[in-house]
Amino acid sequence: MSSSHAPLVAPDDIYNRELIRNLHPSDWVNPKALGRYNLVVIGAGTAGLVSAAGGAALGARVALLERHLMGGDCTNYGCVPSKAIIRSARAAHALREAPEFGIAVSQEEPADFPRVMERMRRLRAQISANDSVDRFSKLGAQVFLGDARFVGKNEIEIEGRRLVFSKAVIATGARAASLDLPGFAETGYLTNETVFSLETLPKTLLVIGTGPIGCELAQTFRRFGSEVIIAGRGSRLLPHDDADAAEILKGRFESEGIRILFSSRILRAERAGSRRKVFLKRGDQEESIIADEILVAVGRKPNIEGLNTEAARVKTDAAGVVVDDRLRTSNPDIYAAGDICSPYQFTHAAEAMARIAIQNALFFGRKSVSDLVIPWSTYTDPEVAHVGITEKEATTRGDAVVTFTKEFRDTDRAILDGETEGYVRLFMNRKDGKLLGATIVGSHAGESIGEAVLAIKQKLTVGHLSGVIHPYPTQAEALKRAADMQYRSRLKPWMKRLLDRYFRYRR
Repeated sequence: MSSSHAPLVAPDDIYNRELIRNLHPSDWVNPKALGRYNLVVIGAGTAGLVSAAGGAALGARVALLERHLMGGDCTNYGCVPSKAIIRSARAAHALREAPEFGIAVSQEEPADFPRVMERMRRLRAQISANDSVDRFSKLGAQVFLGDARFVGKNEIEIEGRRLVFSKAVIATGARAASLDLPGFAETGYLTNETVFSLETLPKTLLVIGTGPIGCELAQTFRRFGSEVIIAGRGSRLLPHDDADAAEILKGRFESEGIRILFSSRILRAERAGSRRKVFLKRGDQEESIIADEILVAVGRKPNIEGLNTEAARVKTDAAGVVVDDRLRTSNPDIYAAGDICSPYQFTHAAEAMARIAIQNALFFGRKSVSDLVIPWSTYTDPEVAHVGITEKEATTRGDAVVTFTKEFRDTDRAILDGETEGYVRLFMNRKDGKLLGATIVGSHAGESIGEAVLAIKQKLTVGHLSGVIHPYPTQAEALKRAADMQYRSRLKPWMKRLLDRYFRYRR
């Protein structure tokens, strides 16, 4: 039986055709079911792929089920395409900044949007080979394409095939939440699942949502030349990150010409000729914005529909599949991993959770998801990366936490690079000196946060970070300099008096 529902990916060019050939080939024939499977994995995004590859590598009989595109959100609509166009946007911005570095460049608009998007599609298609049906079949997993639904406690059906399993992992992920307001469905809007199909740069783009996706794409399209307005219900950007980080990003957005509308309640939308008109309320005033395109980035919704989880006795709620600390569902033979069950909706979190799920499912493991130390990074310019306790949590803990901040404006490499916006901030346990959390705001924040992740994971002290030798000059050196501050903080008045006497005696 051939797989049905082969997806369409716009535009129809050689790169998207290659993408589909890799991730959901139209001529794929689902294999014949083979008795009882050690592991059935539902969903072939990051968590599903890691689960299937891990199980197959260990010799388990594995079935991998996917209804849409292998690779899931990350490969097709998330990390891969977004970072490709973010890189192009940074190149465009670097050309505009070049005169500040003594480099003369043409004053013509640097962004060729169709070529930017073509490059993204080419690179996405290239990377998609890693997630392909062919590759995972060769790894030893049986790949089934089509709609799957549970039909029993240990049975699932897909395109007429019934699979019996000992263990299963639900890894169906999440999708962009819709904006259920008057006129939006009729007017039409973009999400992260459709924005990467654009072929023409919108003259004006309204971004609804001030989280990571909204912020990343708002800055990217502004650097390509769009007029960008970003609107959100709250009073700041990136509500889950440090307030100081949000303020730095706000200043950068405004300096680049992005209009920010905080405390905005979106009311309705309507067509305005070939454009869109959105009505919103700020305070007591109602206003309207006319844009060529609307990008909605207001959160995620779990992909549960159609799974018939009731038949498998798997409990769900509005956030997705309900799991315990070992990622086991209410059915002890079924686990879940990734966005379908996690508040940390990141590719790296999904991978880490999948490793826990297969260990616990296949080997009676006792790994706990609460033991994970999960960082996150928003790839704006400057980047904002964080791990561990947040600024808000540190504040509520009061004297139990000591905070150290090293500004990049005092870091030699950042000065030389012209990238002095931002800081390294460390949260230390006052009692034992252990690192509890860290925030980095800077051009290389996502690359630099790993050192703090390791320190928290290994329960190291801030003093251990202070002892790490960094090459000079690097921006990551700011981590060490922030850690050095803890020594000065521990000098009590009596210690300072004693040292003063000591050194006076030694003169």
